[in-house]
Amino acid sequence: MNVQFKKGVLNLCVLVLLDKQDRYGYELVQKISDQISISEGSVYPLLRRLTKEGYFTTYLQESTEGPPRKYYTLTDAGREYLHEQLSEWKSFTDGVNTLIEEGVRND
Repeated sequence: MNVQFKKGVLNLCVLVLLDKQDRYGYELVQKISDQISISEGSVYPLLRRLTKEGYFTTYLQESTEGPPRKYYTLTDAGREYLHEQLSEWKSFTDGVNTLIEEGVRND
């Protein structure tokens, strides 16, 4: 898949996954990787940036499989940002799909 497509949608994928439940970084990577081929290194800078911007808070939780894990929680500002992003995504994909359908019909 085109790298630029992935970069553009990764933000939205992380927000959507954290809307339903708190998750730790590697868990997010695994969940996204089930659907889209991504590198682990692409998610952590995004998590740091969105935390710094106030969309997530973090907490540590003990793990039976090693050191404590840092979990990410969506804040109210993050939930608002998610809804803005979803609205933009719908508008964007509707426009792209319309263009694709017009192009396919003209072939």
